[in-house]
Amino acid sequence: TMRDSFLVNGVAFKKTFSYAGFEQQPKAFENPKVLLLNVELELKSEKENAEIRLKDPLEYQKIVDAEWNIIYKKLDACVASGAKVVLSRLAIGDLGTQYFADRDIFCAGRVAEDDMIRVAKATGGMMQTTVSNLVPEVLGLCGAFEERQVGNERYNLFTGCPSTTTCTIVLRGGAEQFIEESERSLHDAICIVRRAVKHAEVVPGGGAIDMALSSHLRAHARTIAGKSQLFIAAFAKALEVIPRQLCENAGLDATDMLNKLRQKHALPDGEGARFGIDMEGACVGDTFELFVWEPLLVKLNALAAATEAACVILSVDETVKNPSSDEVGALAPGGGRGRGRGRGRGMRR
Repeated sequence: TMRDSFLVNGVAFKKTFSYAGFEQQPKAFENPKVLLLNVELELKSEKENAEIRLKDPLEYQKIVDAEWNIIYKKLDACVASGAKVVLSRLAIGDLGTQYFADRDIFCAGRVAEDDMIRVAKATGGMMQTTVSNLVPEVLGLCGAFEERQVGNERYNLFTGCPSTTTCTIVLRGGAEQFIEESERSLHDAICIVRRAVKHAEVVPGGGAIDMALSSHLRAHARTIAGKSQLFIAAFAKALEVIPRQLCENAGLDATDMLNKLRQKHALPDGEGARFGIDMEGACVGDTFELFVWEPLLVKLNALAAATEAACVILSVDETVKNPSSDEVGALAPGGGRGRGRGRGRGMRR
């Protein structure tokens, strides 16, 4: 369920494809060194257009031995670096997997590029395209590494990373639609918090600022004579859509709640200017004291965009309509005069 979702104080990514011998590797380390590679650690077949001519069958064995020596030198260099976790963007074959398992080293191949970049930033390691110079400066470090079973999947967790304050949220749910909706909601919430941190000015949420603007515009409209009064009053009424929609989303009586909000915002000296919809208490309340805030910049942009859209629609004074389907059929070939068998004047020859 969604309640099984959890926060990782570091980097987490789904377990990659693994070869035989993977289960023999250790699944947890304390303060491990992390080696990040962009190197293939497996025996590869020659290209199709490769050609080797031999005069002695013994020379073929030398070629095979050379291939094995190359892969073993790469694996020895990784072990000699002191790393306990080896990640590679390219494949780590069954030979490398078993080799690392025998030496109590965890390895994972075919790690996605985005995950490698996140691990590199978090641990302070640098991705290497060769194993010839694995100095301690290129290795990353984290407080703890663990491979954890989450449902039917396994995740690799890097926590206690010293170089950054990266966090990962692992979402769980009963259906894919629930997870996607939760991801969108979390993304919106994180973006709002990010905007609030960058711009420290906030206004009370829950429809409080909208009702305050509506009340002010209604009062201002009464001081204006002429048709402009109707425009301002209509704008004030449109602002009440936000608290009304909040009431409907919370299953509250929108008419009753809006009447209470109008009464609060009509109090003298702006005593009720911070009152909005309290969805948890199913009533109206001081949303500023309830810590229901909205970034001022977001509200200004929303009002500006909505006003501009309304002005564009009102500026349209003529529309062009396509002919209906019946008229199109009548004008189509075969639908004109002179083709039917009914009465009518014949065509002139």
